[in-house]
Amino acid sequence: MYKKILVPMALDHGLSQHTLQVARALSAEDTEIIALHVYEMPQGSVSAYLDKDVVAEGFRAARNLLREKVSDIEGIKCDIIKGHTARTIIDYASDNDFECIVIGSHKPGLSDYFLGSTASRVVRHAACAVHVHRRP
Repeated sequence: MYKKILVPMALDHGLSQHTLQVARALSAEDTEIIALHVYEMPQGSVSAYLDKDVVAEGFRAARNLLREKVSDIEGIKCDIIKGHTARTIIDYASDNDFECIVIGSHKPGLSDYFLGSTASRVVRHAACAVHVHRRP
């Protein structure tokens, strides 16, 4: 199967354990699995009203939550980076030569057909295989 798998994780959607299990099922021996969280910085004029310490604390809290989610799973490394979610996932996978991305997705609504969800953008633009896990 795959030797290098990226598992993007939205820390508030409750799919983390499922996507990590899928990654394990798709892995070969000695597979490197990276759990990635993309921290989106406040945009535009909103950032002018936020204290930099508050933003930094939010980033630290997200990093700690990510570490907590993977701490009891052997062989999973984690990383957190700042950026636009879909574009950052695609670039991270490409820059680090991942063979597969395992991403969770919600059931698409009408707005997803016009705007596109993160998972659909990753599927359309990633240069590697993408496995989408839907909540049962």
